[in-house]
Amino acid sequence: MTMHLSWIDWGIVGAVFLLTLLIGLSGAKSAGKSKADFFVGGRSMPWWLLGFSMVATTFSTDVPNLVTNFVREFGVCGNWQWWAMLPSGMLTAFLYAKLWRRSRTITDLEFYELRYSGKLAAFLRGFRAVYLGLFFNVIVMASVTLAAIKIGGTMLNLTPIQSVVGAMVITAFFSSAAGLRGVLMSDFLLFILSMAGAVAAAYFAVSRPEVGGLSGLIGKFSANAEMLRKSQVMGFGTWSDWCALFIIPLTVIWWSIWYPGAEPGGGGFIVQRMLAAKDEKNAVGATLFFNITHYALRPWPWLLVALASMIVYPDRASLVAAVHGVLPDAQIQNDVAYSLMLRDLPVGWMGVMVASLFAAYVSTISTMLNWGSSYLVNDFYDRFIHRGASEKEAVWVGRGFTVLLMICAGILALFLESALGSFNLLLSIGAGTGLLFLLRWFWWRINAAAELTAMIASFIFALYFNLLHSKLFPAIVLSDSEKMVYSIILTTVCWLIACYFGPRTSQTRLFDFCRRINPSGFGWSAVRREAAEQGIDLSNADAPREAVLPGITAAVFGCLAVYGALYGTGEIIYGHYLNAVLAASGTVITGSLMWYFGIVIPRRRRA
Repeated sequence: MTMHLSWIDWGIVGAVFLLTLLIGLSGAKSAGKSKADFFVGGRSMPWWLLGFSMVATTFSTDVPNLVTNFVREFGVCGNWQWWAMLPSGMLTAFLYAKLWRRSRTITDLEFYELRYSGKLAAFLRGFRAVYLGLFFNVIVMASVTLAAIKIGGTMLNLTPIQSVVGAMVITAFFSSAAGLRGVLMSDFLLFILSMAGAVAAAYFAVSRPEVGGLSGLIGKFSANAEMLRKSQVMGFGTWSDWCALFIIPLTVIWWSIWYPGAEPGGGGFIVQRMLAAKDEKNAVGATLFFNITHYALRPWPWLLVALASMIVYPDRASLVAAVHGVLPDAQIQNDVAYSLMLRDLPVGWMGVMVASLFAAYVSTISTMLNWGSSYLVNDFYDRFIHRGASEKEAVWVGRGFTVLLMICAGILALFLESALGSFNLLLSIGAGTGLLFLLRWFWWRINAAAELTAMIASFIFALYFNLLHSKLFPAIVLSDSEKMVYSIILTTVCWLIACYFGPRTSQTRLFDFCRRINPSGFGWSAVRREAAEQGIDLSNADAPREAVLPGITAAVFGCLAVYGALYGTGEIIYGHYLNAVLAASGTVITGSLMWYFGIVIPRRRRA
């Protein structure tokens, strides 16, 4: 059965669309003044607005589909594949946010010529601008647009091309006009709407007659040992599941891969938000708010819908029957179950749901378009094609790149099949690069050759293990987690060799970086010693040196607090109140320690 919207539902959708458009266009005039205004909002944004925008960006249409895919295939515990990325985000908040803000760049790719020297640094900046801003960014947006295709097909009976064209036209127009300031302002509204839609989706999914309410859901899962296991946060069935879904992600993946929104040391649109903050304090606050909200607040509404879908649509055959041939057969995977669960909502709530999904799509794609075009303009066009281009020209070129990126993403989306497949592809391409991104702020020996080697090696090993290994060595069967670990090890060895044998960054550039950023750690002791021997002062009163150990300690306690909140919320839902109280107590204690080591101690040091 295909969903039909009443005039009330269409009115709600139209009102949200119009309000979003007006908010975005209200910032169009200021966005057109300069690159800094268009891409980093004039560096004047408060932490709460930036934090909401970070969360809204990751609240994309493909994430509920991905969560549903994980739950239906592995159980709730399958989501540890992305929950395990929290340590990266916490370290970014307490160690790297201040460093990024004091760099005062427009994009994180400017870092390459701030940190490294020579033609290789310039090449790396331009190459990575195209590699990330065009190639990688288009893959991410295509994955999000794939979710829009499946939602449009299952809920509105739209063909893939109709869904893509509708999404492209609306979002590209909004993004090219609004600039970052308009995106931030609209994200605040869109996050609230998306969250309300997610909670409503969970309520109505659980209330379906087949499910029987929350008690019915719990009862049905409790009656079957395998179903009960799949409902648990730590419900790993076998040792291989423990390794693949929990141990490897939590001990290896988070620090070793590059993934949008969870980059080790910060990167992409997360850094763009930190650079837009009015000071270092607001950069830290925004990043911390994002990580707490992203991992502790949002997952359970999605999880409940996914669990209910296992009762209503127990297998792929039921999914195929429900879609009625609207989507290509290859695209009917476990991830379509989320949107299928939203087709029988009451009048009014149906409009809220469609509007919330629209909001989730626009908030993510508008950010990715602005971020990608910032790379292509600031780090490619303005750096290599037309140096010294006027601010007005740069803005208009950015708007042109925005449209180009949207078209490329829409075309690619027509050929993707599932959210999980896109997730694994993105992970494999960035495998092995993460440790370098963590260390480059704290170890002088990291050089441009190491960065380039890591990027190329990770791509080559991803292609080999995902496409060639099974053909060349069919007798040696490797699991996805084994492929990931081998890629990480090989890539890391390659860039470590480049650190010692590649061209060293010039002494002048290293001195300038130390003076501007004032990084901590023994990794810069050799550079500071050389400067002292030459009588060069590297001190910077505006950039106090931050101690590393308190930041790491705060990140550890922050992870424990967020995971405690995540687990405790599930225990409340399942009626395990003693466990919930214990989890809440642990969250309060570890959260207080996080605040002490991450906020109180740095303030005292500055005083």
